[in-house]
Amino acid sequence: MSIGPSWVRTRHQVFQPVGHARMKRAVPALLVGLVAVLFSMVVDMRALADADWNPTLFAAFGEEATPTRQYAEARLDDVFLRAEQGHDGKFFFVQANDPWLLDPETNAAALDRPLYRSQRMLYPLIAGGFGLFRPGVIVWSMLVVNLVAMGVGSWVVSRIATEMGGSAWWGLAFGLNIGFLSEINVGGAGVVAGVLAFAAVLAVMKSRWATAVVLLTLAALTREAMLVVAAGTALWLWAHRERRVAVVSALIPLSAVVGWALYVRLRIGSGTVTTQVQELGWPLVGFAQALKSWFDDPMSLLAGCAVLLVIVLYARRVVVTPHIVGWAFAGFALISVLFTEQVWHSFYDITRAVAPMITSFVLLVFVVGRGAERRSESSPAVGVP
Repeated sequence: MSIGPSWVRTRHQVFQPVGHARMKRAVPALLVGLVAVLFSMVVDMRALADADWNPTLFAAFGEEATPTRQYAEARLDDVFLRAEQGHDGKFFFVQANDPWLLDPETNAAALDRPLYRSQRMLYPLIAGGFGLFRPGVIVWSMLVVNLVAMGVGSWVVSRIATEMGGSAWWGLAFGLNIGFLSEINVGGAGVVAGVLAFAAVLAVMKSRWATAVVLLTLAALTREAMLVVAAGTALWLWAHRERRVAVVSALIPLSAVVGWALYVRLRIGSGTVTTQVQELGWPLVGFAQALKSWFDDPMSLLAGCAVLLVIVLYARRVVVTPHIVGWAFAGFALISVLFTEQVWHSFYDITRAVAPMITSFVLLVFVVGRGAERRSESSPAVGVP
């Protein structure tokens, strides 16, 4: 009878090698995460050494950004100043000192667009120790949080790659992503948001719906653009007949973002906005405007054209390979064509803006297809209809 041997094989596979197999998958993933952290630390320590080990380097304060510069100088002994306006980290430093907006007037005075900046609350909340850390600690914790996030993100993507039948080392598609590395350099929230988004995708692949919804919500509270990940995930779930989970996956992150926005407006007031959103405009107008200045900046020219090419190839790959990894981040390909010159102008900014899509693209090209080929006639790839 075939029942006996079949049962023996099934029993052996379930009760014997499963723990060992999980261990074999877990160790490489942890190693990948460690490699990513060490690589980021080497890059950052070298930058710190050049700045006389002043951690305010990664808060990216600018010489010409007077309000935030004065805010920092009043709270820190020594402030490293970058040229011109600096970058996003200076705003997150302000928020980390008062993540609950208990002193809204001071916050509003130090932020260029208070409502817009305050919408991104989770990273400064963590870096500020939920409002308990002192300024001198915060400048270090901003860096530490991003370094830890780089390792965790690489571990998560490594787990995704192995779930799809690929090598754990594809997890470095997160740790070596130029967009995420740039986020650390300017003290941005993109690494934390990226970790949460990819962790949500992994949870969906394992049918852990509640975990996925929580992670999607936290990602959106870290960076509002991650609502496109919630939308993409919801569409994928809807297409795979998980209709109830799909609705929840879209509505709860959106409700959380709206709820926090209302709280921000209650604390700061709707009349304090200095400008509207500057990052979105007419399709490809920002790219065309940035192109004029790129001829004097080869790095930005190369990065901008490469990102545009990835957008086109990514859109095609999502259609050809309808995997959750692609659907979840497809929204970045859509909104990227709306980016203004402000985003396209520098390779720092454009790679940061689409960093999750870059990592997703690597997985779609080098892991999903090959994993499906290896499994071809035995079983469908995880996440592929």
